[in-house]
Amino acid sequence: MKETEEQTERGGLLAELAEWAAALRPDDLPPRVVELAQSQVLSQLAAIRAGLAHPRGRDLVRAFGPPLQDDPARSACVLAGLGSWLNLDDTAYAGHLSNSTVSVPVAYARALGLSGAELVTAVIVANECAARVTAASTLGPFRGQMAVQTSLVGAVSGRLHCQGAPAARWTDALSLALSMPPWTLHHAFLSSDARVLSVLAPVRMSMDACDAATAGLRGAADILEHPGGFLSRFADVPLPDTVTCGLGRLWHTDTLSFKVRPAGPGIDAAVDCAVALHPALRGVEPSQISEIVVEASHYTAYVGRLAEKYAAGPGAPSSTLPLSLRYTVATALLSGDLTVADYAPPAVRDADRWALAEKVRLVHDPEMTRELFRGEAPFGEAVRRAGPRGAEWLRAFGGEELLDLLGRPGDPADDYAHATKRTPARVTVQLADGRTLMRERTIPVGGAGPDTRARHRELMRAKFLSTGGDVESAASFGELFDMNAKELGHLLETAVGSVPEESETCQ
Repeated sequence: MKETEEQTERGGLLAELAEWAAALRPDDLPPRVVELAQSQVLSQLAAIRAGLAHPRGRDLVRAFGPPLQDDPARSACVLAGLGSWLNLDDTAYAGHLSNSTVSVPVAYARALGLSGAELVTAVIVANECAARVTAASTLGPFRGQMAVQTSLVGAVSGRLHCQGAPAARWTDALSLALSMPPWTLHHAFLSSDARVLSVLAPVRMSMDACDAATAGLRGAADILEHPGGFLSRFADVPLPDTVTCGLGRLWHTDTLSFKVRPAGPGIDAAVDCAVALHPALRGVEPSQISEIVVEASHYTAYVGRLAEKYAAGPGAPSSTLPLSLRYTVATALLSGDLTVADYAPPAVRDADRWALAEKVRLVHDPEMTRELFRGEAPFGEAVRRAGPRGAEWLRAFGGEELLDLLGRPGDPADDYAHATKRTPARVTVQLADGRTLMRERTIPVGGAGPDTRARHRELMRAKFLSTGGDVESAASFGELFDMNAKELGHLLETAVGSVPEESETCQ
């Protein structure tokens, strides 16, 4: 269908965002943002490899086919599903981006024979669109991977930029995708394997929305901001201005946090502390540990207590265990690491780690909560942009005490190049012989901040290699932007890898 001039003239936030996004080209991108996106692609391919190696990932492949297949829409869905549920996917100030913003462009870049510059540009465009819509609804009922809007917008944006679609089609596809969004049920998300489908399903909806818009179906261009629209249901404190604020100046890709271990949200720093404590515990039997105290922010305490209802022992769903602070901290203390293998047999049946997990006590530290909100991610920037209206959400999230603790919010950032993700934790191990061991961390390894900006290439190469990726492919991603179509196609085929045999165990 040929888009008419009438369509391009429709107003609304989505139309303005679409006009900017559809026109963005490789030359428009700051070099630092390109470098972050190159590491983001490598990181998400590592997450996909990890998901593919796990038994639940193989179940997903049996249901929907291999990650790379002839139909790019179906391929995009499988890639999104494989990379999401183990919490190895990367996040930004607003949203779990990479499941859609990398997976969909990878599928379409391979199918359409695009260059590295075209792939990276599509990833960044998808990041910016998905993060902005997620930011507009961050102060709402859904966070993290349960916020389906991230995947809906990221998938549409990533596909349509790869296809060079006109802005009017973006507006229709985005509005159609947001018209009937899934409403995630916490119980199902945490108590079953439904979480394996939590990203695949919205990405599939977005692929259908793109097909519908291409065929001529139209959406409501004001679906975000209308009184009966998306934000009215998916945001307690809507922030519609964030959708178009600072286009081409505020790069949400600057706020990326990279996952180095399968855990989260909000418990990464505690796991880092446990990994750091492991060498000091060599020769110490689990029975010689009296107590493990994890002090953290209100956010980490909230997530931890929610997950513990569903991760109470060896029968817990594999997809829930990465959310369990007790299980992940106990595992990291015992082994000195946390890997995908820790979410599959025989590890999940290890009596020692479950006994140690019972000794983990989670304590709220008010100063760590203040620290959490000083950063941009996951909530600080949204609360500052909400201004006085943010009090409504803070009261619902943490009660009057949280309002008193944080005081008046500061001003929002005018540049995300120095964004941080502060999810602090302190882990103290009390031994039966009276000794006390302690480690503390404010920004988790890979979290947005100065260390990650300096080392993201190194960190993501190590992550990719840890999933069985080869050294040559890992090094090649530093030159991703400059690759021609043939080079890119070969790299993607090699980097994703093959489907493991049924008899293989996860590594």
